[in-house]
Amino acid sequence: MNQDLGKKFDLCVVGSGPAGIITVLEYARVNPQKTVLLIEYGFPGQKVKNSLDDSIVVENKLNHHDPYECTNKGLGGTSLTWGGRCVMYDEIDFLKDRPVINGECTWDVSLFEEVKKHVPATAGYFECGEPVFNLNKIPQFAGSRIAENFKEGDVTDSLLERWSMPTRFGSRYRKELEECKNITLLEGYEARDFAEPDANGKVSSLTIRNVKTGEISNVEAEKFVLAAGAQESTRILLRNTKLFKNLGFTPPALGKYYQGHVFGKIASVKFYGDPKKTDYGYLRNPDGTYIRRRFHFTQDFMLKKDLLNTIMWIDNPLYHDYKHKNGAMSFMYLAMITPVLKNMLAPPAIAHSITKGETKTVGKHIWNFVKDLPMSVITPASIFYQRYLVKRKLPGVFLYNPMNEYSLNFHAEQVPAEQNRMELDKDGETLIIHYDLVDADIRSVVAAHDELDKYLREINCGEVVYWYPKDELSKAVKNVSKDGIHQIGTTRIADSPEEGVVNKDLKLYGTDNVYVCSSSVFPTSGHANPTFFLGAFAVRLANYL
Repeated sequence: MNQDLGKKFDLCVVGSGPAGIITVLEYARVNPQKTVLLIEYGFPGQKVKNSLDDSIVVENKLNHHDPYECTNKGLGGTSLTWGGRCVMYDEIDFLKDRPVINGECTWDVSLFEEVKKHVPATAGYFECGEPVFNLNKIPQFAGSRIAENFKEGDVTDSLLERWSMPTRFGSRYRKELEECKNITLLEGYEARDFAEPDANGKVSSLTIRNVKTGEISNVEAEKFVLAAGAQESTRILLRNTKLFKNLGFTPPALGKYYQGHVFGKIASVKFYGDPKKTDYGYLRNPDGTYIRRRFHFTQDFMLKKDLLNTIMWIDNPLYHDYKHKNGAMSFMYLAMITPVLKNMLAPPAIAHSITKGETKTVGKHIWNFVKDLPMSVITPASIFYQRYLVKRKLPGVFLYNPMNEYSLNFHAEQVPAEQNRMELDKDGETLIIHYDLVDADIRSVVAAHDELDKYLREINCGEVVYWYPKDELSKAVKNVSKDGIHQIGTTRIADSPEEGVVNKDLKLYGTDNVYVCSSSVFPTSGHANPTFFLGAFAVRLANYL
């Protein structure tokens, strides 16, 4: 690792999450003679409390997590607590003429096809196995179904999620970064102010601030990439509107159209057939990676019904509801509400999704645990070994239900709504996040459940069992959905600065050499967790540069 900061670098990347690390490593691989600087705000030994997260205000805490629950500082970024789920975007996410998203799709299918070419390399960085995302294309599983009597039609069960180790990008790639002679890793520095672009749009330098001392330094580079996550990449641009001097205006989409995903549980699915034939858990790919199937609607069906892109997967009953009467589940729930221990087992946002903050029926959970001994201990012990003591870890916990009824997890696209936004407060530093669910988000989730129920009944496979009266479903969706983990849309790709913030090459409008590599460039959220597909954009950007 080169330590000379006094020279001009060929590339400067701000942010060392998966996008930043992939951009740097791929660029250095393709261009071994070029010099690269990777700047990271966090540093080894840094305390959790930090000035960036302290200066973020979330206006709607019902539906958006606190910043400390969404992101991590330090090498590897949020991959430090990332579960490892790798999911692909779909063609429908790039279609411009879907009425449900109000004309706010500002990328196109040709870009999707181009980015897909970089998926194999991306799968290598994420260590998630062969980049196949449909069970029907894996000979070992082709033709298998999720439950007895299920057949694919308007609803499919072959769409896949793949799982990494999970790969913690900081620990996984630190040695490679430090040993590469043309890469300089600078930890504990905050990106502050860009120089104004010259008449040709070229930006010469960036000032950075030492997080510990406050000392200001200047970095010069031929090209700059903002890969600091959606919140911080957006904040830096909002603070540096001089970058748009040559445009004569700040792109109106900057900070706007903020999206995440609408997700949670409002129902169960009851299968009619043999419970032993229900594929409720993980499968192992021939290469050893974990994969899992999902319910999905076909593109034609979603267009016909004007649905937002939505997937669903079967899950355990609610952990916090003692009525599941499962000793192992109660044991794991009790562990998740135990101070100190809960922080060791899962990130705060994931722990909350399991416990829902409920601690009212501890005694009844203890009774579940006692009556199911010794399996109340044996089952969690086996799971603990697979989750924490092997290299390729079991991604999650799914338990067999002899009643053949499982809760139904939904994960849905969100409408790109202009009022959902990030903006700077009057002090020019504090980032205010305005985030809410719009009616179309909620309406589509309820409709998707109804369509799945109708389909399962038609093929005599099962039915959806709602947990709430029909007239309370919309309220239930609003109350259970909480995001902020997936941050999308605030610097979106578009064909012009009137519509977006970066072009298809991720170049910032108004500049010739500043790029953004963050899920904030995605104009639509699809159903997919954005991390993996962002990795494909990072590979593409590195090769483009």
